Amino acid sequence: MTVVRPFGLSVRGPALEADVQAGLAAVEEGLLDATKSEVPFITQAAQHLVRAGGKRFRPLLVMLAAQFGDPYAPGVVPSAVVVELTHLATLYHDDVMDEAEVRRGVDSANTRWGNSVAVLTGDFLFARASHILADLGPEAVRIQAEAFERLVTGQILETAGPRDGRDPVEHYLDVLGGKTGSLVAVACRFGAMMSGADETVVDVLTQYGERLGVAFQLADDVLDIASDSHESGKTPGTDLREGVPTLPVLRLRERAERLGLPEDIALRELLDSDLTDDARHAEALTRLRVHPALEQARRDTVRYVEDARAALVPLPECDAKASLMQLCDAVVHRAG
Repeated sequence: MTVVRPFGLSVRGPALEADVQAGLAAVEEGLLDATKSEVPFITQAAQHLVRAGGKRFRPLLVMLAAQFGDPYAPGVVPSAVVVELTHLATLYHDDVMDEAEVRRGVDSANTRWGNSVAVLTGDFLFARASHILADLGPEAVRIQAEAFERLVTGQILETAGPRDGRDPVEHYLDVLGGKTGSLVAVACRFGAMMSGADETVVDVLTQYGERLGVAFQLADDVLDIASDSHESGKTPGTDLREGVPTLPVLRLRERAERLGLPEDIALRELLDSDLTDDARHAEALTRLRVHPALEQARRDTVRYVEDARAALVPLPECDAKASLMQLCDAVVHRAG
């Protein structure tokens, strides 16, 4: 099992590094324990993505947010396990919806065992997350339920598309707030709340998490187009192939509509064609990589990162705050 710190991030200060390392190690143990079943096949399927590793972005945020209270409080590690289990469950479901073949450098669960097993394994992880959550109190249950509702709503809105007259870019950013921002916000909120941090600190970190979560996904959109090898282990251009309009594509369509340039219209027509064809898919990627729409998407990413950075200003200066600021820099670098 390989756990990769997000973007190679090293936290500030040896004491903080020790706390974070200890916390993340405990989270790994908690994830393996939570995904065990009396049925060996369920254990194998449930631990498939856990053992494939990952950045553990959300548990890291829990650990950093907990530094504004008591990082050793008993609810900190379980809440990080809950957030990561929820995230992993959504990956099982997403891969079925996207018909993805690879996740984190290994065969996706739906490729290995079929769609039914993948969906049910995701449900199993949700159930285990709920079991842990029940011990964290009714407020934690309510927060998680609200975030999960937003997450599912975001997924449905993405599938349904924008209503008539709605700006597609605004619609997409709302989708990301639900699909990605909500759970990242909960990671920050749980870390602060479970550590006993002041309510104003909890609110600040929740706002930070929401904005960083959207920026993180926007950077992922850019990277999916711009990079030859996807950092998450997914095939580059997966959303493009499946016809999912990410921000670079939406910015291209917006530009084609506004300016009416022949080259923009031609690329839009290519993007609207059958991109399951390998040649068309490769051509679309090549042309998008040098198009101004990709740079616009990068600027949008930076805007959300700067909003996240601004949210942190009221917090006291400390190594944890510096590390959260450094995460903002890392997201910008990732999109660059």
